[in-house]
Amino acid sequence: MTTSLPRQDRIRRALELLRNETTDKFDDVVGFSADEFTDPVLAQQERDLIFGKVPSIVAHGSEIAKPYDFLTVAMPRNNIIVARQKDGGVKAFVNLCRHRGALLEENEKGRCRFFSCPYHRWSYDPDGSLRMVTRDNTFGEIDRKEHGLIEIPCEERHGFIWVVDNAHAEIDVAAWLGPEMDAILAGYQLDKLVCAKSAGFEEPTNWKIMQDAFLDGYHIQYAHPNTAGKIIHTNVMAFEDFGRHCRFIAPRKSIDRWLEEDPGDTPLDKYVTETHFLLPNSTLLRQPDHFQLLTFRPDQKDPAKSRMEQRLMVPSIEDSGMEEEHWNKLWEKNWQILLAVLHSEDFPLLRNSQRGMASADAGDMLLGRNETANQVFRRETKKLLAEGAAS
Repeated sequence: MTTSLPRQDRIRRALELLRNETTDKFDDVVGFSADEFTDPVLAQQERDLIFGKVPSIVAHGSEIAKPYDFLTVAMPRNNIIVARQKDGGVKAFVNLCRHRGALLEENEKGRCRFFSCPYHRWSYDPDGSLRMVTRDNTFGEIDRKEHGLIEIPCEERHGFIWVVDNAHAEIDVAAWLGPEMDAILAGYQLDKLVCAKSAGFEEPTNWKIMQDAFLDGYHIQYAHPNTAGKIIHTNVMAFEDFGRHCRFIAPRKSIDRWLEEDPGDTPLDKYVTETHFLLPNSTLLRQPDHFQLLTFRPDQKDPAKSRMEQRLMVPSIEDSGMEEEHWNKLWEKNWQILLAVLHSEDFPLLRNSQRGMASADAGDMLLGRNETANQVFRRETKKLLAEGAAS
């Protein structure tokens, strides 16, 4: 565990690592096996003992900014609806009619004052209460209070909407983040930003392979020689371990102007990208002028499938002082660059990794001392599985 350092100190430490052609490192190389990405029994344990126990991010609050806005999410254990309430709060429910189990809402996003089941038109208020039983004079007597939508623990904090994917669990995001990461996220004022772009992709790849790729500063030069490799230095990370979570600064190549010269009091923020790993499944990237959020969820059944979602969080048009056309062009350009890197470079490589893991004689593999955030990810998911199995 480390204590958070001021940003300029962390950037200067990254610059010193770059000068010395090294990176922060873990104590040891650790091994892992291919079945961690293919075993259906382990996959079920991860759904139950990780996603069914701890908070994970499902959206930015601006995506359901107004009362009665909603979105639907396929979580590892449940299909859910997340709805903005009349009082401005948020609630989440299992996306299922309590009559005969039909999916209540098919749309990914929308706005409505009540949810109506397409099968028999039973309806529910946004707070989950059973609103109407059609032809109730013939249906029979039921306790309506006991047949509202099943609520999933949900909390909005630091601009994000978090859920624990288990109706019988509780949620406390501040406690989960811990004092260091909770304070870090509070300082970013992410609740004042807007989600300018979002998209999700179903991939034939285990969620941990996906997550690992977006914590990795070791592959940039090799997997992205013509894109990110031209911008970000490879295998140079000033790393902080907060236990469950971590962050690291990677210097951009534009910082090279300071390799032979002391920057003094010059702010160096624009010369770095800062990555935060939020256990269990989110990478938050702090860019010089915006944030990107990448989340990775297991498939509900298949260990070789997952869903990746990406979000671009930026100052609103009003706060940016830009004309709307300029604002739209700027973030569309950033979005298209991110999409191109993902689809042309990352996704094909990760699909092939999953194919490789399916080999019967794959043998043991390794995480290096330089793969610090990946080591934290593996260490902490193993802890969650062990704690869940012991409880």
